[in-house]
Amino acid sequence: MTIDMTRTSATEAAPRPADAIGRALVEVPPRRVGSRRGRVLVVHSSDELYGSDRIVLEVVSELAARDDLDVTVWLPTDVAAGPLGPLLRERGARVERTPLPILRRRGMRLGGMAGLVRDAAKTTARLAGRHFDLVWCATSACLAVAPLARLARVDSVVGHLQEPWSDGDRTGLSVLARSCTSLVAVSHSVLESSGLQDDDRAQVVHNGVARRDADVTSPPEHRLPHYVVASRWNPHKGHATLLAAWNAAGCPGHLTILGGPPVAGTGVDVPGLVAAVVTRPETVTVVGEVDDASAWVREADAVVLPTDTLEGFGIVALEAFSQGRPVIASRSGGPEEVVEHGRTGWLFDRRDVDGLADLFAGLDVDQLAAAGGRAHETWAERFTPDRMRRRLAAVVLGELHLHKDLDAALPVAVAS
Repeated sequence: MTIDMTRTSATEAAPRPADAIGRALVEVPPRRVGSRRGRVLVVHSSDELYGSDRIVLEVVSELAARDDLDVTVWLPTDVAAGPLGPLLRERGARVERTPLPILRRRGMRLGGMAGLVRDAAKTTARLAGRHFDLVWCATSACLAVAPLARLARVDSVVGHLQEPWSDGDRTGLSVLARSCTSLVAVSHSVLESSGLQDDDRAQVVHNGVARRDADVTSPPEHRLPHYVVASRWNPHKGHATLLAAWNAAGCPGHLTILGGPPVAGTGVDVPGLVAAVVTRPETVTVVGEVDDASAWVREADAVVLPTDTLEGFGIVALEAFSQGRPVIASRSGGPEEVVEHGRTGWLFDRRDVDGLADLFAGLDVDQLAAAGGRAHETWAERFTPDRMRRRLAAVVLGELHLHKDLDAALPVAVAS
């Protein structure tokens, strides 16, 4: 995995000790009448509206809706202003753009370290002056803020792990994570990649997404299956695997590709790949960036998630489920905790062109429709945003009340 040092079975795993933390925090004592509002800071690494950004939006929406919390979001100044900031303001958060020590690959090079140190110093000073009760580091790329927050005497720091950690990243990120008082991972796969699966501070809270439409509709009638893929055009997202498999299967239907190259880092020339690999290019439509993929999902029979490396979770899989569409995904970690092979979708080995080609060649619209119905049932049972939001809010409330209870129990110092 590459953190932009900028993101089993399909049935829910048996509860682990860490999962019990989330259940225990669901019921928290009410805030005492007259006590001040808790000050929560959410630090995020981008201003886009992809997977991790949408989860941040859900977290902030839940916290900002409470009358006992005051929520501020810090977004970095090294990326262009995007759609997330205005949406966060609509949900009731104070949004500020500020230099942040976000762990991006370019910043880790020798020439970028000075800037990282400078931004860290500025962040520490701002934290010390604002007196937040809790800091939420929204992605692993934000974890450099955790020790700075503790240095600024913030009592509670939560690390939200939304991306798998590579072997090369794990040591450094583990050191930063020591400053967190709680850790939340979006999947067991992500937690295990961090090496923190036995840490008492850690728990898994699966992502959840809202259904974009009031009703689940069937795709338009067509003889051959229609598929859609929606992701950034990063090298690890598997577009080369997808298009090679599509061509090997004889281009059996229609494939729509949404997304675009990343704002920072290396991108993939998807239109160029289509021209170079697909012998029947008329079966592939490259749409590019869209504000909302739901219209294209409704037109498709299934969604494809062909990631070549570990995937933290795969929000697009839940979006598909919420609209009654099955998912074809690589065995890339997070999606394996969502998709049940042969029931709500199909799984293939990462980078396995032949395996994906066999799936394309063997599936028909009736099979996809039946799996889509079961996928929607799974979404309603396990992956609604309300379920996720309650559990994540419980982490925040548990942290805040825990520290207040501890503070109340401490003896009051008497001036000499």
